[in-house]
Amino acid sequence: MNEQASESRIPRSLIVDCNNEKDSESRVVEAALFSAGKPLTINEIKDATGLSENVIMDSLEKLVNEYDGKGNALEISKAGEKYVMQVKAEFTKHVVSLAPKEIPDRLLKTLALIGYHQPVKQVDLMRMIGAKVYEHVHELNGFGLIHAKKDGRTKILTTTHRFPEYFGIDTTNRKKIREWLGKKAGVKTKP
Repeated sequence: MNEQASESRIPRSLIVDCNNEKDSESRVVEAALFSAGKPLTINEIKDATGLSENVIMDSLEKLVNEYDGKGNALEISKAGEKYVMQVKAEFTKHVVSLAPKEIPDRLLKTLALIGYHQPVKQVDLMRMIGAKVYEHVHELNGFGLIHAKKDGRTKILTTTHRFPEYFGIDTTNRKKIREWLGKKAGVKTKP
């Protein structure tokens, strides 16, 4: 056993020697995703675990298939260029009240409208939901979910890479994001 483990006062019987465990790399990647509680890039997993990119990719493929099996409430999915461990969609309604909310409900409609209509002028969004849009845009920009680019007297609003990560959407393509949002809202999107 290493000295660091002994110094932490963890009973030796509880310390697992990963070198003796089968599939230890996959379990390390699994632990990294669980501990992060947010989507991670391959490089972030690599930096945290010290594993090679190939080992991480193989482990992710194995874990995705493992979690995809019947009886699991969790999944490992790809969101843009990142991977995340999350509750499967069919179980979220049962546990949503337990999860911490990063984004207040009052901002979600504004965020969804930006995602659906992007690129959208802030003035056009103001016509849809009113003057509260200015405060909402400021807050959503602070969360890193939208980008606001000055365009004359208004701003052009688009989503950032964090938007698909937050919603677990496996694309950064604006058209596909629009289709995904339309499907979730029961709206038919124009081709």
